[in-house]
Amino acid sequence: MRKLYVLLLSLSLSLFLATAGAPARAADNGSWSVYPAASQIAARPYFYLSADPGQTIDDKVVVSNRTGRPLTFRLYAADAYNTARDGGFAVRTVAEKQRGVGAWARPAKTRVTVPAHGRVTVPFTLSVPEGAEPGDHPGALVALDERIDKGDGAVALGVQRAVAARVYLRVGGPTVPALAVEDVRVSHHQPLVPGLGDSGATISYTLRNTGNVTLNPKVELRATGLFGRTLLARDLVNIPGELLPGQRVRLSEPWRGAPQLDWGNVKLTASAKSTRESASAGFFALPWLVAVVWFVAVVVGGVLGVRVRLLRRRGWSRPRGGAAH
Repeated sequence: MRKLYVLLLSLSLSLFLATAGAPARAADNGSWSVYPAASQIAARPYFYLSADPGQTIDDKVVVSNRTGRPLTFRLYAADAYNTARDGGFAVRTVAEKQRGVGAWARPAKTRVTVPAHGRVTVPFTLSVPEGAEPGDHPGALVALDERIDKGDGAVALGVQRAVAARVYLRVGGPTVPALAVEDVRVSHHQPLVPGLGDSGATISYTLRNTGNVTLNPKVELRATGLFGRTLLARDLVNIPGELLPGQRVRLSEPWRGAPQLDWGNVKLTASAKSTRESASAGFFALPWLVAVVWFVAVVVGGVLGVRVRLLRRRGWSRPRGGAAH
């Protein structure tokens, strides 16, 4: 029986470790690292580049091999985006369509072999087209090991590993920081019997960068109940450290100890440099048992009301007094 292989691409984009002997902090997975070539003045943790439309930039990237055998990599440029799961920094695969840095940057070599415990410096050019939109265009230079590590079992996971050095490119022109909070929802988790068990809620919302620059957002949560009572007020921590231009992420926040019986409002306020936006949603907390009792009471009351109206109509339709003889 032939094995079914599922290919996974592992990109070490958020891991930045100091590599022995490297002139800059490097993106590193323990076997190889990728980082900007350092100048005589200072090392660079990432590529911070700026250019006007129509301008070309020349720079160099270093690929370092930390193993005891030669390694060969596919070298390519890629656009960056925020992951849907948690808003983390990620880059497009080599098979995906590139529109920004991934389409504009070109390494001098697309494949490079790095000797054991050695490093190779590869020049690259980044040509910004004339019609490029102003603002931030994040991306990366990726060193991909095209070998597939095959696992065991009937369905094995084939894993390709890659490491990328981030590229933060700003194209000259007007910069517009803008942020939006959208689609706020509150879902309650109530015990069956009021007072017996913990109650809670989940607040979900979409955070979107509607401008053209990378933002470092902060989100404040405030919940109020009847008569404006403050039920919850805190700064959220499970938000992206960087929200890239045009990107949106769906996030959720647990609310432990949410009221079991209340009627109120949840408000989320997102802020970053020169921008601040809010959105809210109402909620009505009602335990299941209370809801069932209330529903039954409404149904029974409705049935009794119908019967009373029918009896009254029958009473009004009876003849009044007897016939004269």
